[in-house]
Parts: sequence; structure tokens; C-alpha cells
Amino acid sequence: MLCWAMLALLMQMIKDPLPLPAADAVQFISPAQISVAARRSAQIDLHFHIADGFHINSHDPTEKWLIPARLAVVEAEGLTVTAVDFPPGADYALKVAPQQKLSVYTGDFVLHAHLKAQPGEHNLVAGLHYQACDASSCLPPHTIPVSVKVVAQ
Repeated sequence: MLCWAMLALLMQMIKDPLPLPAADAVQFISPAQISVAARRSAQIDLHFHIADGFHINSHDPTEKWLIPARLAVVEAEGLTVTAVDFPPGADYALKVAPQQKLSVYTGDFVLHAHLKAQPGEHNLVAGLHYQACDASSCLPPHTIPVSVKVVAQ
């Protein structure tokens, strides 16, 4: 039954493509800069906003074929990201398959990046990969840049 629901969703996407570009569906909000204690474990809260009417799959979607939210961090000398914590997703059901629950993010959400930094200024550079959808269709998968200046003292 889920296959028919996905076929219906794909047909709707072809018929009525979404007007919003994939790059505008999710925004990195903050922080632009943060200060941490050098050589000590620290946590940076990365704030994101999903456009009204849209959702993205959580980091742990309910089906293997769904595209999960992922944060890819670029390694930088003097800065080590040891882990990234994602919030739990919220249950969401498509109109074409109300019994099938998806795990999604909507509105504002925060990722917690755990790191250690050597003394000095560093740039945490990453990309949030996601696929944004509304109630009837999905945009192509997209990655937005995430950049935070980390000052370790």
C-alpha cells in the first residue's frame, strides 16, 4: 500500500511542482561565532529553521529509502567535532497514507555539535543535507552550508 502512496505522491510532484527552491526550504540561523575554552569539551547549538508548510525527514527516518537529515563536518586543523546530536523527529502522516507515520522536523530545530578546539580562531564548516517536502510533494535533496567561527581561549 505504501508503494501506491509514493506513486501518487510522485505523480502529484510532476503535476504541481513546488514553487520554493530547495535552497530556501531550510536556513541555518545561528550562531555565526562562539567562544569556547581551549582544549576542553564544548557544545555548540546549531539553530535551523524550516519554511512554513514544509518538513524534512529526521536523522532517523521510518523507512530506509527516505533521505535522512545529515550534517557533514569538514575536518579543520585545531578543531575536532567529536559528535553531533540530533533531536528526535515528530510523527507526521501524508494525506495519501495516513496510517504510515514519518519521522520529520518542522519549524525550528537545534543540532548539538560536541567539539574540542586548540587555542585560536577556527572555522567550523559543515553542510546540512536534507530533502524538504510539503503535504503533497518533495523538493530535490539539497545541502546548505553551515559556518561558525570558533574562538578558543
